[in-house]
Amino acid sequence: MTKYTQFIFSLYILFFSTAQAQIKSTDPLYRTIMSKDSLFFSGGYNTCNIAKMESMLSDTFEFYHDKSGFENKEKFIIDFKNGLCKSPETFQLKRVLVKNSTEIFPMYKDGKIYAAIQNGDHLFYERTGNQAEKLVGEAKFTHLWMLENAEWKLKNSLSFNHHPKQTTDLETMFDNDQSMQSWLKENHIPTLGLGIIEGGKLQTIKVFGELRKGVSAPLNARFNVASLTKPVTAMVALRLVSLGKWNLDEPLDAYWTDPDLINDPRHQKLTTRIILSHQTGFPNWRWMNADKKLNFQFDPGTKYQYSGEGFEYLRKALEKKLGKSLDQLATELIFKPLKMNSTNYIWDQDLDESVFVTGYNEKGEAYPIEKIKTANAADDLHTTVEDYGNFMVSVMKGKNLKPEVFREMIKKQVKVKENKYFGLGLEIYDLGNGEYALSHGGADQGTRCIAIIVPGSGKGIVIFTNVDDGYKVYEKLVLHYLGKEGQKIVDIETR
Repeated sequence: MTKYTQFIFSLYILFFSTAQAQIKSTDPLYRTIMSKDSLFFSGGYNTCNIAKMESMLSDTFEFYHDKSGFENKEKFIIDFKNGLCKSPETFQLKRVLVKNSTEIFPMYKDGKIYAAIQNGDHLFYERTGNQAEKLVGEAKFTHLWMLENAEWKLKNSLSFNHHPKQTTDLETMFDNDQSMQSWLKENHIPTLGLGIIEGGKLQTIKVFGELRKGVSAPLNARFNVASLTKPVTAMVALRLVSLGKWNLDEPLDAYWTDPDLINDPRHQKLTTRIILSHQTGFPNWRWMNADKKLNFQFDPGTKYQYSGEGFEYLRKALEKKLGKSLDQLATELIFKPLKMNSTNYIWDQDLDESVFVTGYNEKGEAYPIEKIKTANAADDLHTTVEDYGNFMVSVMKGKNLKPEVFREMIKKQVKVKENKYFGLGLEIYDLGNGEYALSHGGADQGTRCIAIIVPGSGKGIVIFTNVDDGYKVYEKLVLHYLGKEGQKIVDIETR
């Protein structure tokens, strides 16, 4: 190596040995800059706290905007005060970071950090008067943060690529809590519980909105999930089958016969398999009949007809044989093993009413909370997003079920419509190429909810809402979080 090449090599080492690429989100500098960003925008810009903003700007601050041009610190503060913050009670602009868009690069001098570059994308929301906030725009930004007298100051801000943005853009809408809140307000959804399953695990739990007027909903908010009760009851029965304590195809008249059916010999055909696949021939509920009595509308086992009465029939047979209530059986077989500590069939002394979600009709009128004292196998389960999400993960994996029982559960027992079937306790969507999804929905006054899992990809989604028309948000959420599998499910439902 010549002296010249040694010199060039030394220069290379000097200039590049300490150079770094984008730092990780766990790096202390990353957390520091993100904290400064939050203080400047959430604590200043979004609330018109001009003193806070000004204290965080360098004396030589420069602002570059691709639409309005260049401003120094003095002009920036004056324009902000007399423009966006002139009447915050009637108009407000809010800036929100796009999730996971931020990149931070350290700047070095003499081996020490003296500055940091922050790149990212941000969204802008407008609120006029008492109207809900609306997503109106998006832009990219670059910030230069400088250490001045051991304090981080914003020295340069470049905001560019501004363009209109609407909440119909799924990619950003569902990955940003602020835009999600705005979308829910636009759709008049008071509360949304959302659980996202990825890689066969419950990865995300979110609850948006309010428990009741003026009270924010916590992550452990309890929802009445209506017919999402049925898959839990089904798993109780299938767990008992796996333990050898119950038989899928044994006639239930050995343990229970409904008095309304005592003179109809067709009750002898009723089995757990027929009930879990909705082939009983019963109406959904007996009170729907003119005489309010239970009857067969066709021979059991001959076709599909959804029925809550069937699940109640199964409950009474289980309780008669085993000498325990359904709630006790579920606690022993499902709730305790899965640590579903916030799930119950009945309203008991352990249920914390302060975290229970109020249900509403489409006019925004609240329904009274029903405090069920006797377990219903088909309806009124109380649970949280976390509990039910973990339950669906266990279903996906066939946890605590014998392999042959799991195979019966996912077997197409009866056809509902093209590419849609009922297995044992769950709907089955045939997605083609051997792929399938399992699902169930729930609908009562003040509650619309659905749970979907795709065992092949390890994906799933749990959606809880507390309003009669909450179903209207299903499609976009399913499409966004389940991707191509979600599109196939939507296509089957809307065909």
